[in-house]
Amino acid sequence: MVSKIEDLCIKKGLRMTEQRRVIARVLSESQDHPDVEQVHRRAAEIDARISIATVYRTVRLFEEASILERHDFGDGRARYEEVPEAHHDHLIDVETGKVIEFRNEQVERLQREIAEKLGFKLVDHRLELYGVPLVKGERKPRG
Repeated sequence: MVSKIEDLCIKKGLRMTEQRRVIARVLSESQDHPDVEQVHRRAAEIDARISIATVYRTVRLFEEASILERHDFGDGRARYEEVPEAHHDHLIDVETGKVIEFRNEQVERLQREIAEKLGFKLVDHRLELYGVPLVKGERKPRG
């Protein structure tokens, strides 16, 4: 079966080697936002011949083809996800690094209103929130 990312690569005319197919499948199946080292570990479990350099080159190729989106969530590692079909924002747990995707129409509307008040039409944006989990029963964050 062809993964979603592999299908996008084929549609964009990228040459798909077997190693690129494995990397595309790993990225398509990712439920998180893996960095290159995580992608390499997962791909090497499928094909031990895949080098970290191959993963770096492939991820860069997919990013340049607008198949992957790169994120910097403040932990010093570039993280990747498939270019989303629908816009979403991210909440990052600074203790664990877990990334939660969300969409909130009130936030979207407020961003458009702010841009308009400043004399702009919003054409794109990226919102990343960083936080720590509340202790159970707590209404305010720790610290």
